[in-house]
Amino acid sequence: MHPVTLGLIDPFHPSIVDEIRAAVPADWTLSMTTGPTEAERALALGEADVAFVMATPMPRSLLEQAPRLRFIQKLGAGTDRIDSAYCAEACIGLARLQAGNSIPVAEHALLLMLAACRQLPRLDRATRDGEWDKEKVRGENRHLNGNTIGIIGFGAIGRQVARLLSGFSVQLLYFDPVRASAKDEAYLSAGYRDLDALLEEADVVTLHLPLMSETANLLDETRLRRMKRGAILVNAARGGLVDEAALARALSDGHLFGAAIDAFAQEPPVGNPLLQLTNSIVTPHCAGATIDNFATVAARAAENSLRVLRGESLPAADEVVAPRMEAAR
Repeated sequence: MHPVTLGLIDPFHPSIVDEIRAAVPADWTLSMTTGPTEAERALALGEADVAFVMATPMPRSLLEQAPRLRFIQKLGAGTDRIDSAYCAEACIGLARLQAGNSIPVAEHALLLMLAACRQLPRLDRATRDGEWDKEKVRGENRHLNGNTIGIIGFGAIGRQVARLLSGFSVQLLYFDPVRASAKDEAYLSAGYRDLDALLEEADVVTLHLPLMSETANLLDETRLRRMKRGAILVNAARGGLVDEAALARALSDGHLFGAAIDAFAQEPPVGNPLLQLTNSIVTPHCAGATIDNFATVAARAAENSLRVLRGESLPAADEVVAPRMEAAR
Protein backbone atom coordinates (compact mmCIF):
# COMPACT_ATOMS: atom_id res chain seq x y z
CA MET A 1 0.00 0.00 0.00
CA HIS A 2 1.23 3.49 -0.83
CA PRO A 3 2.01 5.92 2.03
CA VAL A 4 -1.13 7.36 3.59
CA THR A 5 -2.17 10.93 2.83
CA LEU A 6 -4.44 12.70 5.32
CA GLY A 7 -6.60 15.50 3.93
CA LEU A 8 -7.49 18.48 6.12
CA ILE A 9 -10.01 20.95 4.68
CA ASP A 10 -10.80 23.08 7.75
CA PRO A 11 -8.79 26.24 8.48
CA PHE A 12 -7.25 24.68 11.59
CA HIS A 13 -5.21 26.74 14.04
CA PRO A 14 -1.50 25.77 13.90
CA SER A 15 -1.70 24.31 17.41
CA ILE A 16 -4.50 21.99 16.26
CA VAL A 17 -2.46 20.90 13.24
CA ASP A 18 0.39 20.11 15.64
CA GLU A 19 -1.95 17.90 17.70
CA ILE A 20 -3.04 16.06 14.55
CA ARG A 21 0.56 15.52 13.45
CA ALA A 22 1.41 14.13 16.88
CA ALA A 23 -1.54 11.73 16.81
CA VAL A 24 -1.13 10.13 13.37
CA PRO A 25 1.75 7.87 12.27
CA ALA A 26 4.95 9.72 11.45
CA ASP A 27 5.01 8.51 7.85
CA TRP A 28 1.59 9.97 7.00
CA THR A 29 1.55 13.01 4.73
CA LEU A 30 -0.75 15.92 5.63
CA SER A 31 -2.47 17.61 2.70
CA MET A 32 -4.04 20.87 3.88
CA THR A 33 -6.37 23.25 2.10
CA THR A 34 -4.90 26.60 1.12
CA GLY A 35 -8.21 28.44 1.15
CA PRO A 36 -11.98 28.27 1.66
CA THR A 37 -13.19 27.49 -1.86
CA GLU A 38 -14.35 24.08 -3.00
CA ALA A 39 -11.58 24.04 -5.61
CA GLU A 40 -8.93 24.58 -2.92
CA ARG A 41 -10.51 21.94 -0.70
CA ALA A 42 -10.62 19.53 -3.63
CA LEU A 43 -6.89 19.98 -4.15
CA ALA A 44 -6.28 18.99 -0.53
CA LEU A 45 -8.42 15.87 -0.98
CA GLY A 46 -7.20 14.92 -4.45
CA GLU A 47 -4.61 12.41 -3.22
CA ALA A 48 -6.07 11.82 0.26
CA ASP A 49 -6.78 8.34 1.58
CA VAL A 50 -8.26 9.64 4.85
CA ALA A 51 -9.87 12.98 5.71
CA PHE A 52 -10.40 14.62 9.09
CA VAL A 53 -13.14 17.26 9.09
CA MET A 54 -14.47 19.54 11.79
CA ALA A 55 -17.05 21.97 10.38
CA THR A 56 -16.47 22.26 6.64
CA PRO A 57 -19.29 20.84 4.48
CA MET A 58 -18.47 17.81 2.35
CA PRO A 59 -21.11 17.69 -0.42
CA ARG A 60 -21.15 15.19 -3.25
CA SER A 61 -19.55 17.72 -5.59
CA LEU A 62 -16.46 17.83 -3.35
CA LEU A 63 -16.31 14.13 -2.58
CA GLU A 64 -16.45 13.26 -6.27
CA GLN A 65 -13.07 15.01 -6.59
CA ALA A 66 -11.42 12.68 -4.05
CA PRO A 67 -10.90 9.44 -6.00
CA ARG A 68 -8.61 7.77 -3.41
CA LEU A 69 -10.63 8.66 -0.34
CA ARG A 70 -11.42 5.62 1.83
CA PHE A 71 -12.44 7.11 5.14
CA ILE A 72 -13.78 10.37 6.61
CA GLN A 73 -13.50 11.03 10.32
CA LYS A 74 -15.70 13.80 11.69
CA LEU A 75 -13.93 15.39 14.65
CA GLY A 76 -17.19 15.74 16.53
CA ALA A 77 -20.63 14.16 16.64
CA GLY A 78 -22.74 15.82 13.93
CA THR A 79 -22.35 14.51 10.37
CA ASP A 80 -25.28 16.36 8.79
CA ARG A 81 -22.93 18.44 6.58
CA ILE A 82 -21.31 15.36 5.04
CA ASP A 83 -23.08 13.58 2.16
CA SER A 84 -23.41 10.19 3.82
CA ALA A 85 -25.47 8.82 0.92
CA TYR A 86 -22.58 9.46 -1.45
CA CYS A 87 -20.17 7.92 1.07
CA ALA A 88 -22.20 4.71 1.06
CA GLU A 89 -22.44 4.75 -2.73
CA ALA A 90 -18.71 5.33 -3.20
CA CYS A 91 -17.59 2.92 -0.45
CA ILE A 92 -16.15 5.66 1.76
CA GLY A 93 -16.33 4.88 5.46
CA LEU A 94 -17.66 7.67 7.66
CA ALA A 95 -17.35 7.98 11.42
CA ARG A 96 -18.11 10.50 14.12
CA LEU A 97 -16.63 10.76 17.61
CA GLN A 98 -19.48 9.83 19.91
CA ALA A 99 -19.24 11.95 23.09
CA GLY A 100 -15.86 13.28 21.98
CA ASN A 101 -16.76 16.89 22.81
CA SER A 102 -19.25 16.27 25.60
CA ILE A 103 -17.31 18.02 28.35
CA PRO A 104 -16.43 21.28 26.53
CA VAL A 105 -19.90 21.50 24.94
CA ALA A 106 -21.61 21.00 28.30
CA GLU A 107 -19.35 23.60 29.92
CA HIS A 108 -20.13 26.05 27.11
CA ALA A 109 -23.86 25.43 27.52
CA LEU A 110 -23.56 26.22 31.22
CA LEU A 111 -21.55 29.34 30.39
CA LEU A 112 -24.32 30.48 28.02
CA MET A 113 -27.03 29.86 30.62
CA LEU A 114 -25.23 31.95 33.22
CA ALA A 115 -24.32 34.68 30.74
CA ALA A 116 -27.95 34.94 29.60
CA CYS A 117 -29.26 35.04 33.18
CA ARG A 118 -26.80 37.82 34.07
CA GLN A 119 -26.93 39.57 30.65
CA LEU A 120 -23.16 39.42 30.68
CA PRO A 121 -22.34 40.91 27.25
CA ARG A 122 -24.59 43.91 27.91
CA LEU A 123 -23.07 44.47 31.35
CA ASP A 124 -19.57 44.24 29.91
CA ARG A 125 -20.31 46.82 27.21
CA ALA A 126 -22.11 49.16 29.63
CA THR A 127 -19.29 49.03 32.20
CA ARG A 128 -16.67 49.75 29.52
CA ASP A 129 -18.82 52.71 28.40
CA GLY A 130 -18.76 54.18 31.91
CA GLU A 131 -22.15 53.03 33.22
CA TRP A 132 -22.31 51.95 36.85
CA ASP A 133 -25.93 51.23 37.76
CA LYS A 134 -25.95 48.28 40.11
CA GLU A 135 -29.58 48.82 41.12
CA LYS A 136 -30.77 48.60 37.54
CA VAL A 137 -28.91 45.30 37.29
CA ARG A 138 -30.48 44.08 40.51
CA GLY A 139 -33.94 44.79 39.09
CA GLU A 140 -33.37 42.83 35.89
CA ASN A 141 -30.84 40.03 36.29
CA ARG A 142 -31.53 36.47 37.38
CA HIS A 143 -29.75 33.43 38.78
CA LEU A 144 -30.14 29.69 38.21
CA ASN A 145 -30.76 28.62 41.79
CA GLY A 146 -34.33 27.45 42.33
CA ASN A 147 -35.22 27.40 38.66
CA THR A 148 -36.26 24.54 36.39
CA ILE A 149 -33.84 23.58 33.64
CA GLY A 150 -35.16 21.60 30.67
CA ILE A 151 -32.63 19.52 28.73
CA ILE A 152 -33.80 18.50 25.26
CA GLY A 153 -31.63 15.61 24.13
CA PHE A 154 -30.31 13.37 26.90
CA GLY A 155 -27.33 11.70 25.29
CA ALA A 156 -23.72 12.13 26.38
CA ILE A 157 -23.79 15.93 26.25
CA GLY A 158 -27.23 16.36 27.81
CA ARG A 159 -26.23 14.09 30.68
CA GLN A 160 -22.97 15.97 31.19
CA VAL A 161 -25.00 19.20 31.41
CA ALA A 162 -27.12 17.53 34.09
CA ARG A 163 -23.97 16.60 36.03
CA LEU A 164 -22.63 20.16 35.86
CA LEU A 165 -25.95 21.53 37.09
CA SER A 166 -26.10 19.17 40.06
CA GLY A 167 -24.58 21.77 42.37
CA PHE A 168 -26.91 24.62 41.39
CA SER A 169 -30.01 23.62 43.38
CA VAL A 170 -32.18 23.46 40.27
CA GLN A 171 -34.93 21.09 39.18
CA LEU A 172 -33.84 19.09 36.14
CA LEU A 173 -36.26 17.92 33.45
CA TYR A 174 -35.36 16.21 30.20
CA PHE A 175 -36.90 15.07 26.95
CA ASP A 176 -35.36 12.50 24.63
CA PRO A 177 -36.97 10.14 22.10
CA VAL A 178 -35.34 7.31 24.04
CA ARG A 179 -36.16 7.58 27.72
CA ALA A 180 -33.32 7.00 30.18
CA SER A 181 -33.47 4.14 32.63
CA ALA A 182 -35.00 4.71 36.04
CA LYS A 183 -31.51 4.20 37.51
CA ASP A 184 -30.00 6.96 35.31
CA GLU A 185 -32.88 9.31 36.03
CA ALA A 186 -32.36 8.83 39.75
CA TYR A 187 -28.57 9.17 39.52
CA LEU A 188 -28.84 12.43 37.55
CA SER A 189 -31.88 13.69 39.48
CA ALA A 190 -33.68 14.33 36.19
CA GLY A 191 -37.40 13.91 35.58
CA TYR A 192 -38.79 12.91 32.18
CA ARG A 193 -41.35 15.09 30.40
CA ASP A 194 -42.72 15.02 26.89
CA LEU A 195 -41.45 17.90 24.78
CA ASP A 196 -44.39 20.28 25.12
CA ALA A 197 -44.70 19.73 28.86
CA LEU A 198 -41.00 20.44 29.30
CA LEU A 199 -41.30 23.70 27.35
CA GLU A 200 -44.20 24.80 29.51
CA GLU A 201 -42.39 24.10 32.81
CA ALA A 202 -38.76 25.07 32.20
CA ASP A 203 -37.25 28.45 33.04
CA VAL A 204 -34.20 27.59 30.92
CA VAL A 205 -34.31 25.24 27.92
CA THR A 206 -31.04 23.87 26.53
CA LEU A 207 -30.80 21.90 23.27
CA HIS A 208 -28.53 18.88 22.81
CA LEU A 209 -29.94 17.08 19.77
CA PRO A 210 -28.53 16.13 16.36
CA LEU A 211 -29.98 17.78 13.27
CA MET A 212 -32.00 15.33 11.19
CA SER A 213 -35.37 15.29 9.47
CA GLU A 214 -37.14 14.53 12.75
CA THR A 215 -35.54 17.44 14.62
CA ALA A 216 -35.33 20.13 11.93
CA ASN A 217 -37.18 23.27 13.06
CA LEU A 218 -38.14 21.43 16.26
CA LEU A 219 -38.68 24.70 18.09
CA ASP A 220 -40.96 26.49 15.64
CA GLU A 221 -43.15 29.52 16.32
CA THR A 222 -45.77 27.43 18.13
CA ARG A 223 -43.31 25.70 20.43
CA LEU A 224 -41.37 28.88 21.17
CA ARG A 225 -44.63 30.51 22.27
CA ARG A 226 -45.34 27.45 24.40
CA MET A 227 -42.26 28.25 26.48
CA LYS A 228 -42.83 30.12 29.73
CA ARG A 229 -42.92 33.88 29.46
CA GLY A 230 -39.50 35.10 30.59
CA ALA A 231 -37.74 31.82 29.83
CA ILE A 232 -34.25 31.48 28.33
CA LEU A 233 -33.28 29.32 25.34
CA VAL A 234 -29.77 27.92 24.86
CA ASN A 235 -28.68 26.20 21.64
CA ALA A 236 -25.18 24.75 21.75
CA ALA A 237 -26.18 21.86 19.46
CA ARG A 238 -26.98 22.38 15.76
CA GLY A 239 -28.33 25.18 13.66
CA GLY A 240 -31.66 24.32 12.12
CA LEU A 241 -33.23 23.06 15.34
CA VAL A 242 -34.83 26.46 15.95
CA ASP A 243 -36.87 28.81 13.76
CA GLU A 244 -34.50 31.73 14.20
CA ALA A 245 -36.88 34.38 12.81
CA ALA A 246 -39.57 33.24 15.27
CA LEU A 247 -37.00 33.26 18.07
CA ALA A 248 -36.04 36.83 17.23
CA ARG A 249 -39.71 37.84 17.42
CA ALA A 250 -40.14 36.12 20.80
CA LEU A 251 -37.11 37.98 22.13
CA SER A 252 -38.14 41.33 20.66
CA ASP A 253 -41.64 41.31 22.14
CA GLY A 254 -40.48 40.13 25.56
CA HIS A 255 -41.98 36.66 25.51
CA LEU A 256 -38.49 35.28 26.18
CA PHE A 257 -36.02 36.87 28.58
CA GLY A 258 -33.02 35.85 26.53
CA ALA A 259 -31.39 33.39 24.17
CA ALA A 260 -27.81 32.17 23.87
CA ILE A 261 -26.98 30.63 20.51
CA ASP A 262 -23.80 28.86 19.42
CA ALA A 263 -25.11 27.16 16.25
CA PHE A 264 -27.05 28.75 13.39
CA ALA A 265 -28.97 27.52 10.37
CA GLN A 266 -26.63 29.55 8.16
CA GLU A 267 -23.04 29.94 9.26
CA PRO A 268 -21.65 32.54 9.53
CA PRO A 269 -25.07 34.07 10.39
CA VAL A 270 -24.72 37.16 8.20
CA GLY A 271 -27.85 39.32 8.44
CA ASN A 272 -29.45 37.12 11.11
CA PRO A 273 -31.88 39.22 13.20
CA LEU A 274 -30.59 37.57 16.39
CA LEU A 275 -27.34 39.49 15.98
CA GLN A 276 -29.13 42.82 16.42
CA LEU A 277 -30.85 42.09 19.74
CA THR A 278 -29.55 43.11 23.14
CA ASN A 279 -31.07 40.08 24.87
CA SER A 280 -29.31 37.54 22.66
CA ILE A 281 -25.83 36.10 23.17
CA VAL A 282 -24.05 34.58 20.20
CA THR A 283 -20.86 32.56 19.77
CA PRO A 284 -19.33 31.12 16.56
CA HIS A 285 -20.28 27.42 16.85
CA CYS A 286 -17.34 26.91 19.18
CA ALA A 287 -18.89 25.02 22.10
CA GLY A 288 -16.63 22.01 21.60
CA ALA A 289 -13.56 24.00 20.62
CA THR A 290 -10.93 23.77 23.34
CA ILE A 291 -7.26 22.91 22.93
CA ASP A 292 -7.45 20.92 26.18
CA ASN A 293 -9.83 18.43 24.58
CA PHE A 294 -8.25 18.13 21.17
CA ALA A 295 -5.42 15.72 21.96
CA THR A 296 -8.03 13.10 22.87
CA VAL A 297 -10.08 13.96 19.77
CA ALA A 298 -7.05 13.58 17.50
CA ALA A 299 -5.99 10.31 19.13
CA ARG A 300 -9.46 8.79 18.67
CA ALA A 301 -9.59 9.99 15.05
CA ALA A 302 -6.19 8.44 14.32
CA GLU A 303 -7.18 5.14 15.96
CA ASN A 304 -10.41 4.92 13.95
CA SER A 305 -8.47 5.63 10.76
CA LEU A 306 -5.93 2.92 11.52
CA ARG A 307 -8.75 0.47 12.22
CA VAL A 308 -10.20 1.13 8.77
CA LEU A 309 -6.83 0.86 7.03
CA ARG A 310 -6.20 -2.46 8.81
CA GLY A 311 -9.59 -3.75 7.70
CA GLU A 312 -11.01 -3.76 11.22
CA SER A 313 -14.45 -2.64 12.32
CA LEU A 314 -15.13 0.74 13.90
CA PRO A 315 -16.63 1.25 17.36
CA ALA A 316 -20.39 0.88 16.91
CA ALA A 317 -21.14 4.25 18.51
CA ASP A 318 -18.79 6.02 16.08
CA GLU A 319 -19.74 4.32 12.81
CA VAL A 320 -22.04 6.24 10.46
CA VAL A 321 -21.22 4.55 7.14
CA ALA A 322 -19.42 1.21 7.39
CA PRO A 323 -16.09 1.13 5.57
CA ARG A 324 -15.84 -1.52 2.87
CA MET A 325 -12.17 -2.14 2.47
CA GLU A 326 -12.63 -4.79 -0.20
CA ALA A 327 -13.93 -2.03 -2.41
CA ALA A 328 -11.13 0.44 -1.67
CA ARG A 329 -10.63 2.59 -4.70
